[in-house]
Amino acid sequence: MDIYSVLEKVKKTGKIEKGTNEVTKAIERGTAKFVVYASDVEPKEIVAHLPLLCKEKGIHCKEVESKQKLGVSIGLPVATSSVAVINEGEAKSELASVFKK
Repeated sequence: MDIYSVLEKVKKTGKIEKGTNEVTKAIERGTAKFVVYASDVEPKEIVAHLPLLCKEKGIHCKEVESKQKLGVSIGLPVATSSVAVINEGEAKSELASVFKK
């Protein structure tokens, strides 16, 4: 199961924060459990701090190739640079397996 379909399931049954500002706040507050960010964001500095912040806080972080797919997977009509999973909902085991890879 790929990360996009897992995020789709989280969106339906859990809670997600979207956008780099909201994701950064969730990481700093300690409410984020998993963070996903897109590699095709320009300029790269927009999301460059996320992996470092996640490592510092002990939060799982994963890079994906497309901000457009990331936005669509969480039900947005536009692209998004990053998302934070706050509550996994029914996708807890799928998220764990995706982040172990």
